[in-house]
This record gives sequence, C-alpha cells and structure tokens, in this order.
Amino acid sequence: MSFEEALERVSRDESFKATIYAMNTLLIHKGIYTQQEFQELFVEWVRKEDKKKHRKDVSVTRSEAALA
Repeated sequence: MSFEEALERVSRDESFKATIYAMNTLLIHKGIYTQQEFQELFVEWVRKEDKKKHRKDVSVTRSEAALA
C-alpha cells in the first residue's frame, strides 16, 4: 500500500494518530529519545493539562458563586 492509499483509507483523526505513531517510532529507533523518556513527557503533559482544567473549573465555580 502506498502512502497516498493509506491516507485515503483513514479519517483525519486516524491520520493524526498514525503520524504521531510514525514520528515517535522513528525517533525512538533513531535513538533520539527512549520509550521511557517519551512516557515521562507524556505524563508531564497530562498533569499540566489537568492543572489547567482544575484552575478553569475553580474559576468557573467562583464566578458562579459570585453571581449567587
């Protein structure tokens, strides 16, 4: 299957996932970073996003309380 054929077979979301998979696999195989380093950075990103969501939720709750 060619790259173009593969692109036609998948949705935009699946194409994005395939791109991330290919890039990470290549970078790990080339020794740019390890699977462990990738996982640590992934967890770091999720934690940061959780903190942002928590701050936003607290802000919304305070705004709602001020309106009451």
